[in-house]
Amino acid sequence: MTSRGAGTAFSSKNYRLSTEPEKSKVTGIVNSRLLNDYLHRVFTSADGNQPAAAYRKNLTFQNLQEHLERLLSEENGSEDSRDQVAEGRLGPSTVVLDHTSGFEGLLLVDDDLLGVIGHSNFGSIRATTCVYKGKWIYEVLISSQGLMQIGWCTLNCRFNQEEGVGDTPDSYAYDGNRVRKWNVTTTNYGKSWAAGDIVSCLIDLDEGTIAFCLNGISLGTAFDNITRGAGMAYFPAISLSFKESVAFNFGSRPLRYPLVEGYRPLQDPPVADLVKARKLLGYLKNVIHIGIDVTEGKLVEKDTSMWQLQGEPTVLITLAHIFNYFSPLMCKVYLVEDVLMTFLLSILERGGAVEAHPLIQQLLNLMWLLMEEYEVHECLKQLLMSLLRAYRFSPIIPDLGLQIHYLRLTIAVLKHEKSRKYLLSNVLFDVLRSVVFFYIKSPLRVEEAGLQELIPTTWWPNRFTKEGKESKEVKEESAEERLRRRAYERGCQRLKKRIEVVEGLQVQILKLLLNNKDRGGGEASRYIFLNKFRKFLQENASNRGNLAVLCPPEYMVCFLHRLIAALRYFWDGHKAKTPASLSSEGAYVPPQLFYNGKVDYFDLQRLGGLLSHLKKTLKDDLAAKANILIDPAELQAVTMDDLDEDEESATSAAQSQRPSAALAIGGALARPAWLSSPTLGRANRFLSTAAVSLMNPRRPLGTLEKIKVLTLRTEQRTREDIEGTHGNEGLLLGRPPEEPDQPITENSLLEVLDGIVMMYNLSVHQQLGKMVGVSDDVNEYAMALKDTEEKISRCPKRRRDIHEELLKSQKVFSEKLNHLSRRLAWINVTIYSKEKMQDIYWLLRVCIRTIEHGDRTGSLFAFMPEFYLSVAMNSYSALKNYFSPVNSMEELPGYEETLMRLAAILAKHFADSRIVGTDIRDSLMQALASYVCYPHSLRAVERIPEEQRISMMKNLLAPYEQRPWAQTNWILVRLWRGCGFGYRYTRLPHLLKTKPEDASLPSLQKPCPSTLLQRHMAHLLRSDRDLAPSFLNSVLNQLNWAFSEFIGMIQEIQQAAERLERNFVDSRQLKVCATCFDLSVSLLRVLEMTVTLAPEIFLDWNRPSSELLLRRLAQLLNQVLNRVTAERNLFDRVVNLRLPGLESVDHYPILVAVTGILVRLLVDTDVQGTERATTVLLADPCFQLRSIQYLLGHAEPSALAAAAPPTDKRHFSLHTYTEYISTEELAKVEKMLNHLSEESKQAAATTLPTSEEDLCPICYAHPISAIFRPCSHKSCKACINQHLMNNKDCFFCKATITGVDDFTKPASS
Repeated sequence: MTSRGAGTAFSSKNYRLSTEPEKSKVTGIVNSRLLNDYLHRVFTSADGNQPAAAYRKNLTFQNLQEHLERLLSEENGSEDSRDQVAEGRLGPSTVVLDHTSGFEGLLLVDDDLLGVIGHSNFGSIRATTCVYKGKWIYEVLISSQGLMQIGWCTLNCRFNQEEGVGDTPDSYAYDGNRVRKWNVTTTNYGKSWAAGDIVSCLIDLDEGTIAFCLNGISLGTAFDNITRGAGMAYFPAISLSFKESVAFNFGSRPLRYPLVEGYRPLQDPPVADLVKARKLLGYLKNVIHIGIDVTEGKLVEKDTSMWQLQGEPTVLITLAHIFNYFSPLMCKVYLVEDVLMTFLLSILERGGAVEAHPLIQQLLNLMWLLMEEYEVHECLKQLLMSLLRAYRFSPIIPDLGLQIHYLRLTIAVLKHEKSRKYLLSNVLFDVLRSVVFFYIKSPLRVEEAGLQELIPTTWWPNRFTKEGKESKEVKEESAEERLRRRAYERGCQRLKKRIEVVEGLQVQILKLLLNNKDRGGGEASRYIFLNKFRKFLQENASNRGNLAVLCPPEYMVCFLHRLIAALRYFWDGHKAKTPASLSSEGAYVPPQLFYNGKVDYFDLQRLGGLLSHLKKTLKDDLAAKANILIDPAELQAVTMDDLDEDEESATSAAQSQRPSAALAIGGALARPAWLSSPTLGRANRFLSTAAVSLMNPRRPLGTLEKIKVLTLRTEQRTREDIEGTHGNEGLLLGRPPEEPDQPITENSLLEVLDGIVMMYNLSVHQQLGKMVGVSDDVNEYAMALKDTEEKISRCPKRRRDIHEELLKSQKVFSEKLNHLSRRLAWINVTIYSKEKMQDIYWLLRVCIRTIEHGDRTGSLFAFMPEFYLSVAMNSYSALKNYFSPVNSMEELPGYEETLMRLAAILAKHFADSRIVGTDIRDSLMQALASYVCYPHSLRAVERIPEEQRISMMKNLLAPYEQRPWAQTNWILVRLWRGCGFGYRYTRLPHLLKTKPEDASLPSLQKPCPSTLLQRHMAHLLRSDRDLAPSFLNSVLNQLNWAFSEFIGMIQEIQQAAERLERNFVDSRQLKVCATCFDLSVSLLRVLEMTVTLAPEIFLDWNRPSSELLLRRLAQLLNQVLNRVTAERNLFDRVVNLRLPGLESVDHYPILVAVTGILVRLLVDTDVQGTERATTVLLADPCFQLRSIQYLLGHAEPSALAAAAPPTDKRHFSLHTYTEYISTEELAKVEKMLNHLSEESKQAAATTLPTSEEDLCPICYAHPISAIFRPCSHKSCKACINQHLMNNKDCFFCKATITGVDDFTKPASS
């Protein structure tokens, strides 16, 4: 209002009240007698008694203001005394954090100076006010549950990055993270706190004690006999570690738990204003209660719930007088929370749906009508802040009644269109972090949350063996176990129903925010929400390193599920009105969103690289396919120099605009903070006791804005820009010819869907994986309990001491399991329920359809953001690994088809030339490798079209040199595992007795070979004459490298182990060594696979490279055998060390792989092939028969003769692995040994000694057999053939070799 109580006339919007007598006769105002009765009934005195009609003053609108002022000042006589400084307290009456001198370390402080985030190792800060006498209390709202010490300190306390509150004399603290109290020394105290708890800090300076409460429950006296006396005054203080956050309430808002008798908040409440506000609220209630029956000429009681302002001038003018005084008070935080919010909550306490209480809507109408605009704005902002704070910091009770209460009022406020639009535009995403409204916090202390009453019976699965695997023999469930399980499941169902009520209310809020029909007075809510939502995503995508800005992932998970529910509601609602459009079951994001610039993807990576690069290289395709022309001026190359200039100019501009005070310690830096205040408002003060260089952001956001062509700024977009109009397709501009001309849904919903996919990628997936830890803990404790019970049953009766200890352990494990099983029930309902699983499955299908549609656009597929492929892979991984303990993925509708479509995407795109990012290519390769490890998903790969399968195998058989080959090799190995020689194991035989890793890992799956894909591989190798040599040469090269690296590393390890001084081998070196060994084994298995499927590649010498490949293979096999089989050699010694990290290094895996290749070449082939393989193997100078004998346990005679004193160590022999190697396979090895023994004897007898002159001058192993043209130098065929694979120059003279001829030594010589 323009003037408040300045005279008898005042105005408000369109209403004008005046003292002119004729105005009282305006039509509609009741007669003076009735008006007098009415005003006396509304404006009762403080004692509530009305004087008799004969003695009371006649009230009219002319003297009402004077009467109202007298009523409001009745109890304010003692106001002066209240305003005096309270005894026992020193400092400003408004208590805040001391951001000028009372801090240590790096801290971010909210703009209200009440919220703080730690930004260094252990920062400390105190308040501006101290106390030296009396009883005082303040509250701390815990926003994160990490390492913090909260309490009191004196002015003399000196803190640093290691020592904080409680670590020095005269400072006292409570630490709920470690459950301890601190005053130089530390002892156990209190309970553990969690995010969303409230800690009350109490100090009694009369008795000399300090105590703490957690959520209103006393933790007992923490310290007594604290130092008091002259010069001793205590400040509220806190020390907190990096990224931990809290908010203080010294009394600027009503204390949440003020019930401690005799204690006062540090900041006095505004008592005079409170009295006024409560009186005025009482008058407002009277107006609502009392109606005027003009026809009867009397006052009547009215039903308040259905009250409406029906244009009655008498009532309206009365309300205008009340709001004249009430409006300014409603701009104050304390009064909004204590008076207005309490009143509005009381309206909803009568139960029923929110719609059944239209009074709140009427009150909001009144506020917009009778309050100035800035007053309404401030009042609504404070109301929503109070609601958010109350919701977030309410304790969990069994029926979730508190959370439901606050959400219902939030819905009631947001139902009011004008209020909703104002809050959306200016508050919900700008001042508040309204995502908190969609979060349901998980209780850390189940007993306080009432879960013991809700789930009285606990249960946990007992199907695990000691190794952590699910036992094969499923034991029959006992009757007692069945009863417990069913009782537990019933408790979980009760919990689920209560949580679903809260989730339903949260979805209702989003439905209000996504309303697109409220177009009265500006944009519809949905379009305001869209712009704010996009900005929210940008903050989280562009500030990965800035924890203050990031939305906590646990909030993101809940927000994602509620948003999916609201989106599908509107999507299917549109489908009902427009039958031609798609239902939400067929939802996808059309490809044109990725390249038409209508949706901003910030700096997120595209499949084809940078957006600026794509627009340059694909501008012709955009013009031809999508009819999108790009202005050449917008495609200027952004060089590094340009960026540097932009950065310098932007930084200097920012510095010139920044006030000089900001460069001082404690200066202001606008920076939104997620973790700080309970409302998660914006922290804008950066406190530092070090240099303030951190205050200049390295690069201002939006430096690259000039190369984002066709992109509207998010805040500027309107409904027409998004939905489109006649002749304007909005977000769907530039439809490619491959995209069907069918309406999908409203364009705005497509953008929401796109944002949901991005949200999953930003942090939801990581959080889903993190929460599985509780389930793992349950399994570990269940195994420990089972083990303890077995020990109790075996414990001898005479050992009572052991028996008692075991009983104590049993009790501890049982209590822990009871606690964890109830907590797990909560997590399973809120995160891993069947409905949540269906949401993630729906998201997976959305991504699959989006990728399929994008793929059809050809080169334009490169514009798709990488996160679509990431979400497709990660959501499948989540469904398989995170939800499986509770729900089975196989039960989902269309599961088999979805699995096959995802397999087709992985098979096609892991080698897609349109995808350039190395990270996403590696992710695709890893996903495919994991896919082929599990029978179910491998069958899905086999079901994709044959053409795609063959293309996939061809890509897998590409040479290994120019790409990351280890994953490719792993895929081929998995396709073979189960078919190779002695290759049917899940874990290596020598590791069976050790504790296994997680049994769900891909590497620990049972063998599931694919004969179909093996046939494709064999066909490709046989039919493509160039493919086989290039692939096999690359495999042989990598084998040579991997095994050589492995041998080099074990030499270093052996030398380190033999040194006398105590030393440790670097664990990373051990890991690399084991990796090289595993790579060598897997490469040998791929060679075995190739030899088995297509032996002619090595043995059909009509092929140009067969002989060379066979010679190279024989050379490598002999090297491996000689290194591994020599008695008491390097390999033996390192294996016997049994170093942690080298568990997989053993004789068995590498020797059976080599044996498999030799058996296939020498036994399982025709006579001619056997002869050729034998000749090449024996001709290799490294061949030693004893290496083959070693396989069957035949030790060297020389070694036996010179043997040291006998030991228990047994020689390696394939005969000892009968569980892994069949008798048929062993017989083949015996046959091979006999064959080689005979052949080597004959070869030795027939071989004539060769003079040194006739030996190849390169290898000195084979006789000269080739002469080069034109230079006539000579070598053996093996050396020159291998050399010519990489180089055309002569070994000796560097002349270019044009041809190679056979060389035979003349007989005369």
